[in-house]
Order: sequence, then C-alpha cells, then structure tokens
Amino acid sequence: MRILPALAVSTFLAALAPPSGAATPAPPRAVVADPAQDARHPAANRQVLILNRGDGMNALFMLAAGAGPKPTLLLLHGLPGNEQNLDLAQAARRAGWNVLTMHYRGSWGSAGRFTLAGAGDDVDAAMAFLRDPATVQRFGIDTRRIVVAGHSMGGFFAARHAASHDVAGAILLDPWNIGATGKDVRAHPETRQDRIAAMGEDFGTSLAGTDAATLMREVEQHADDWDLADAAAGLARKPLLVVGAQRGSAAAVAPVVAAVKAQPGAQVQALTLASDHAFADQRIALAAAVVRWLDARRSAR
Repeated sequence: MRILPALAVSTFLAALAPPSGAATPAPPRAVVADPAQDARHPAANRQVLILNRGDGMNALFMLAAGAGPKPTLLLLHGLPGNEQNLDLAQAARRAGWNVLTMHYRGSWGSAGRFTLAGAGDDVDAAMAFLRDPATVQRFGIDTRRIVVAGHSMGGFFAARHAASHDVAGAILLDPWNIGATGKDVRAHPETRQDRIAAMGEDFGTSLAGTDAATLMREVEQHADDWDLADAAAGLARKPLLVVGAQRGSAAAVAPVVAAVKAQPGAQVQALTLASDHAFADQRIALAAAVVRWLDARRSAR
C-alpha cells in the first residue's frame, strides 16, 4: 500500500546512509546460505490458530533447527499484506530464530472483520500466545528474547506494542505512522480522496468487512492518539532497528527516529535503503540488516 507519495529525503535521513564510497560488508551467512542440517532437531513449519475474542487467526510458526529454547520473532505484515516478508522470516530462522507470522482477524481468510484497532489488538493476542506456558513448552521459546517486527502498518503496531510491553526489541520496516497521516489528512482534506484511492489500490479480496474509505475514517479518528512520535519514550527503553525506504515512507519515519534518539539512553539503530516501500530491489540488503541486528540481540544478556 502506498501510504504517502514519494518524498525528498531530508538531510537527517542522508546522515543515516553509509558514507559515500564506504565498502558494503558481506551479508551474514544466514542470508545467503543454508545451515548444516540437524537430524535430531530439524527446522520445521507448524500451522497454528491464534484465538482472539472468539475468532481464529491463521498463523505459521517457522521453527529453527537445534535443541533448547530459541529466541523468537513475531513478524507482522502491512496493509493488506501482499508483501509477507517471508524471505526475512527464512533468513531469521537460518540465524537460529523461531519466527511466527500471522494474518490479522478479517485478513487473508482469518475469521472476523478487519479494523486497524482490531489489528493492534491481534498483535497483543499473538504476543500473549507466544508467552503462554503451553506454547513455550511446545515450541521451545526463550521468553527472555522475544522480538516484535513489522513492515508498514505492521511496523506501526510493532512499535506500539514494544513501547508499552516487555519485549527484547523491535524491528520497524518503513513503518506507517498512522497518527501522522491522520493529522495530515485533517490539515489537508482536499487530499483525502486521493489517499483513499492509493490506500485501496492493492486490497483485492484480502480484507473482510471494510474498505479504504472506512479505514481512512479510522485513521482520522486516531490522529491524536496514534502518532508514533508520542511513543518515543517507551521505544527508547528497547533495542530498536528502524529501516526506512527512500522511495517509500523514509521522510515520514525520520521524525519518529529523531524523537526516539532524543530520549536518554535510546538504543536505536536506523538506516535508509534506496528502495521503494516494499524494498523490492533491496531484499538482500534488508535481510542482512535484520539478521545482523538479530545476531546482536541473540548474544545479548
């Protein structure tokens, strides 16, 4: 989904890019090569159903090879989620992480009606599922090292959850700052119809019980309480990776990164890739950044 038209990247964003002429490090092995097989504890996929308020969310648990409790990543897709980022999930698994992916209620065949607020509630339900003692025992989860990650809308809800919950960190991939969009539409109502058209252009039949106009009304209703800059203090208390897309939402992401960095003790790593909102031509670079950051979290105590 195109949240905003392409914008010029600010001087602040330019500072996040590697210096001109700097050597590009080789990607981590997990990004480009399969690990040795573990015959006793092989990698595996498990389909699961996560219940929230009586509706079941379709989910896939990608289990890493090896014995013992594993660090675990919850990976959230955007709106509607045509880009699932499963290449990142596979790379994270090769790096030793369990990865849970899911479809929010009312999306991609999951029961219920889709709303933005409901999607945020679904993230909380998924994290509760990961911490449930039965889930922990069944799938081998290290509850001290659970990270939440998300792309676009998923990045927004990953940030919201991380700011107010106990997680080992968060990864925000060109996150959509929904509150900032709502404020901008309210200030420039003449842009509303074009934004609705852009939002709904790739919905297809993926979302149940809603449409782009309905979701835009929800965006505007939450303009004042869904601005990620207001969550900066909570986000600064968690290790954070923010990857912006130069031809996507990078310019809109910059104020959020600046707000987090201004907080005492902030642990934020930020970079901008020269790509579109889906990182369509920077998948290896994106996976490399994610895996390097996850490797650091895995070794942290």
